[in-house]
Amino acid sequence: MDPSSPSRLERLAALRAEVQAIAPDARAAVGSIPFGIDDVDRRLAGGGLVVGALHEVSGATQSVADDAAATLFTAGVAARAGGGVILWVMSSTDLFAPALSQTGILPSRLIQVDARRDEDALAVIEEGLRHGGLSAVVGEVTRIGLTSTRRLQLAAEEGDTIALLLRRWRRPKEDPTAVPSAALTRWRIACAPSTPLPVQGVGRPRWQVSLARQRGGDPWDWLLEGCDAQGRVALPAEPRNRPAAPARRGLAQAAA
Repeated sequence: MDPSSPSRLERLAALRAEVQAIAPDARAAVGSIPFGIDDVDRRLAGGGLVVGALHEVSGATQSVADDAAATLFTAGVAARAGGGVILWVMSSTDLFAPALSQTGILPSRLIQVDARRDEDALAVIEEGLRHGGLSAVVGEVTRIGLTSTRRLQLAAEEGDTIALLLRRWRRPKEDPTAVPSAALTRWRIACAPSTPLPVQGVGRPRWQVSLARQRGGDPWDWLLEGCDAQGRVALPAEPRNRPAAPARRGLAQAAA
């Protein structure tokens, strides 16, 4: 599809008008979004996730469980990016509203756009970022190049809006975070055994959260409990957090 085709331009214009009507200026009035966990925030170069920048998240593997964990981790960040509207650009119509609401994203805060092709998704993400009136823009993509991520980084800076890019796996051996990107931070999320309960049942989920790469700082690993109703993660009672293994650090730097 031609990027300048009337149908695409009309859709972007309609989206711009909808965002403007719902949220004329609902950005987070902060320079970064902290996790509220000292062991995490002090290891991030910006003291949290910098607003006005691009951040990438992916599941550690192609499994459905890791992909869901990465989605919920991303939703938690978006929920804490202010109380305004969140634009979520989907690659498929499988976004589960009840799960998002448990991370603090209510339907009244969400604009969903179905963009099956990466090219279409990138156009909508960029437009949403440049608008400057959203709390966050989340985009689901599979394969994009360095030039595209640079465009998103510039759009995030221009609109002073956090860009959260969910990188979906295409093939088992094709790690979506192993290619060059202009993102400020890159994260891999994996499921871990849930929090033990004193009685039979399933406890709060746990994730192995890996900061695979960050500009101006080192990679790191944490074991964290999943998002609560305000989108906040937490350290387990018995944290097993450690610096990233040398081999992973080298791989992350080579992929940057």
